Amino acid sequence: MDPLLIYKALSNETRRQIMVWLKDPEQYFDKTPYIEHGIDFRIGVCVSDIQTKAELAQSVVSNYLLTMQKAGLLEAERYGKWTFYRRNEKTIQQFAEYIRSEL
Repeated sequence: MDPLLIYKALSNETRRQIMVWLKDPEQYFDKTPYIEHGIDFRIGVCVSDIQTKAELAQSVVSNYLLTMQKAGLLEAERYGKWTFYRRNEKTIQQFAEYIRSEL
């Protein structure tokens, strides 16, 4: 866990918002297409759904997700031609502990 990378990743409002959305995806995303494909939100949320919700270009959202993944905040999983992102709760807990103990 690199706190500086996490600070940088969370310094953008949209990236922080994505973390909120991924904390409880059923509240923010339609699960119907996932069910139709035999998957659920445990695998994560598809990039295209995040892009639609963020109302930003796909390239911008992909860059944001990559930044967050490099910081350790997100995990990615390929399923067919789609990439799904979910929160990396282990790193989030480590960062929360770092904040409690170091700052």
